[in-house]
Amino acid sequence: MILSLVLFALGVGMIAMLLLLNKQISEKFDKNLAGIDLVIGAKGSPLQMILCSMYHIDSPTGNISIKEAKPFMNPKHPLIKQAIPLSLGDSHRGYRIVGTTHDLMQLYKAEVAQGKIWKNDFEVNVGAIVADKVGIKIGDKFHSSHGFDINDDLLHDDGQAFKVVGILEPSGSVIDQLILTNTQSVWAVHDSHDHDHDGEHGHSHDHSHEGHSHDDHDHSHHDHDHDGHSHNHNEEVGLAPGAAPDSHQHNHDHTTAQALLEEDETKEITSLLIKFKSNNFQSLNMPRNINENTNMQAAKPAWELNRLYSMMGVGEDFLRRLALAIVLVSAFSIFISLFSSLKDRKYELALMRVMGASRGKLFTLIILEGLILAVIGYVIGIALSHISMEVLAGQMQDSYKYSFTGKTFLTEEWYLLAGALLVGLVAALIPAFQAFRTNISETLSNN
Repeated sequence: MILSLVLFALGVGMIAMLLLLNKQISEKFDKNLAGIDLVIGAKGSPLQMILCSMYHIDSPTGNISIKEAKPFMNPKHPLIKQAIPLSLGDSHRGYRIVGTTHDLMQLYKAEVAQGKIWKNDFEVNVGAIVADKVGIKIGDKFHSSHGFDINDDLLHDDGQAFKVVGILEPSGSVIDQLILTNTQSVWAVHDSHDHDHDGEHGHSHDHSHEGHSHDDHDHSHHDHDHDGHSHNHNEEVGLAPGAAPDSHQHNHDHTTAQALLEEDETKEITSLLIKFKSNNFQSLNMPRNINENTNMQAAKPAWELNRLYSMMGVGEDFLRRLALAIVLVSAFSIFISLFSSLKDRKYELALMRVMGASRGKLFTLIILEGLILAVIGYVIGIALSHISMEVLAGQMQDSYKYSFTGKTFLTEEWYLLAGALLVGLVAALIPAFQAFRTNISETLSNN
């Protein structure tokens, strides 16, 4: 009987685990779609580009130049409502640093819990998960690392340090696990790192980072000559309404995609998140036109996610069928256990009949026994699934930075309970009928 319970609990636990995992993964994917119609980036795997640019769980396929991306960032584009640039490649303590604009925060409806929204170069806003796991506070400074490995050898400690000016409210979206800054800051870090490496090879450099002179990490003496595009500090082009120039930072507004249109066209970003004004024939054909006529690739998130779901579905269906097979085997095992136990309990059942128990009571007794076994197996299985999910959540948090939990309960688990009771009922029916048909005189005379 114990083996029957273990098998039943394993089957129920596997089904419940799949329900929990599938539900939470679907919620993460669906919420992070955020109405994005198209992602444009370097050629490679379109699924990799989607996972990297929207879900931040893969590496970039490469970079695209401002010159290539500029037509799609044009605010007068007839098809595109919004284009959000992303510059990826660096991290802090394993959490991705994203060079972007304020539009990304608006896309995911992110709100500032402490501090303010970044405005100047090397200011960052930190997602709620990052702040919690790393212990970052307002005013903290840090240097970024190349890639996503926590390795001091990959630290960009030769450049400007990032300063935390805001911590974001938990949103349940991918923003929670990101560190946001402007694109120009990401460029400056890599320019600094590249120039330092050139200097190590015997080449003399003034470390001007394409015109950005970082003297002891102080911006107060910048000439701000972006590859020949001279920007005087007295200019106030692009300043937010009512904003005053910051003597320690650029006077240019680096919080919008339009600011990138004025940058050196040879500079690069990782990808663009695109929202269309409307879904018409031209917008539907845009991905194909980009893929066929440019050095970039375009991918629709919805299409790629459907492909991903179909690939995941094969494994999920197999596991679900395996779990159902285990449940059926355990149900048969419960039936065998109850049926076998009747042989040992025939005398007891006959005595119960002699003492006044009706056939119906004996039938009910065996049915209840089957249902109780099913409930015990269900409770053990549900407990195993939630404990396993909590353990898996910790591992997934470390690997993908997404938060999962085993502390949530689904409506489907009540349906699973109903199914477990049905299995217990069916397994107990034949033994119950056997008890119902017990012949008192024959049973007592044989004992």
